[in-house]
Parts: sequence; C-alpha cells; structure tokens
Amino acid sequence: MIPIVLASVLIAGALGCGTPPIEPLTSRVVNGVDAKPHSWPWQISLQYEKDGEWRHTCGGSLIAANWVMTAAHCINTQFSYRVFVGKYNLVEEEDGSKAILPEKIIVHEKWNPIFVAFGNDIALIKLSEPVTLSDQVQLGCIPAPGTLLANLYPCYITGWGRVYTGGPIADKLQQALMPVADHATCSQSDWWGIAVRTSMVCAGGDGIVAGCNGDSGGPLNCKNAEGVWEVHGIASFVSGLGCNYEKKPTVFTRVSAFNNWIDQVMMNN
Repeated sequence: MIPIVLASVLIAGALGCGTPPIEPLTSRVVNGVDAKPHSWPWQISLQYEKDGEWRHTCGGSLIAANWVMTAAHCINTQFSYRVFVGKYNLVEEEDGSKAILPEKIIVHEKWNPIFVAFGNDIALIKLSEPVTLSDQVQLGCIPAPGTLLANLYPCYITGWGRVYTGGPIADKLQQALMPVADHATCSQSDWWGIAVRTSMVCAGGDGIVAGCNGDSGGPLNCKNAEGVWEVHGIASFVSGLGCNYEKKPTVFTRVSAFNNWIDQVMMNN
C-alpha cells in the first residue's frame, strides 16, 4: 500500500506555487510603493466584523486551496473573521476576489500572547470552501525545512498596513524591498538582542522601510535560486518606538522552522 503524504510543501508544489502570472515589480525602491495589481496572488486580507462592518486587520498567505497561514497574534476568539482572496484594492469591488469564512482556526499551541518574543507566532486558517486558482489567486510556496537566508538577501514585504506610524492603512496592496538581517546581525545588543530567536527572521532595520500595523500575518516574499517566490516569514512584531526605527527591523516568524507543525495541522484537520 502506498502511504498518502499530505505535506504542505507537496500540496503547494503539486498545484504550482510561487510563480505569479503577473510578475511583481522588483525595483530597488526602499520606500513602500503600490504593488502591481494581483502580482502577489497568495496575499490575503484577514478581516473581522465590528458593528456589522468588515475591517482589514492582518495579512496572510494562501498555502493550499483551503488553507491560509497568518500570525497567531492576529486571532482574537472574540471576533468573527473572513478571508478575502484575490484582493488588491480594499475599498473597491474587484473581479476574481472572494470573501470566504473560516471552517476552523488553529493557533500554535505554544503561542503566548503576553510574550510575543517567545515566538510561535503562527496560525493556520482552514477555509470553509477551497478557492479556485486563477490569475488573481495563486498559492504561496513554503521553503524547505531549516532554510536560512544570507544577510542582506533581497526579500519583499507586502500588505495593507499603516503607511506610517499611527497613519491610515493603505487602500491598495503595498510592497517594499526589505533585505534580510541574519540572526548574527539581528541578535546584536543594539539591534533586537535576546528578543529575537532562531525561529524568527528579521528584515529591514535601515530606519526607512518596515512593516507596520495591519501588515501583521502577511508574507516576507523571497525568490529562490530557481526563480520561484517563497514565503519565508510571517510578519510578527516591530519596535514599540515606531514602525520605521533604525536597527529594529521587522521581525517575522521563520516559516522554515515550522514545516512539521504546518504539515501536522493540515493532516489532522
């Protein structure tokens, strides 16, 4: 009997992932810019309901036809959520976009909301129905277990987060070049020190560009040697001093530290 393997990497790989039909902008722009519409087709908007209105709260990545990966800190059991796939402009009706309710939300069992720096800031959302893949909706690839990126490796953060500290969220999906700060750099005492763990990955830190409120849960997108985009990070936290602060890069959950957890959750649910 041939065993059935349901690994997250294999799911995305079998359906095709990380190769958007609309190629993203990859200019060396340091500040955030409007992304090319639907050029990050695994990016989702996680929205919650308040006073009968749906509001964007976090980003996330579609990693299988019915699974989304986001940050644990984005989930509050007091709220109802929906996942919007195929979105570019949050305030416009768009062909190919669709809001889907979750069937189940699984937060990492070791996530501690009081101590974000303990790590494990990851959650998976099982959708109530599978998405239909299209030019606007595609799967994000997960890197191989244990993959580490070199210092200054070029990656892109994407999201609808606040355009500056305390500012409004963006209507159109934003992207920004954010080179990786490796663990040796990011854990220096005048950077994040002991607050950053090996299960995290840092990006940015130049004081010019960073993630901000509303980008949480969204992807750190990095192109591999084969030219395929992989989701290496889940936006987790920034400095309490502000979104753009020198030597305080945006800290992401390192996806390649959680392959086994992702696989187990998907297999058991």
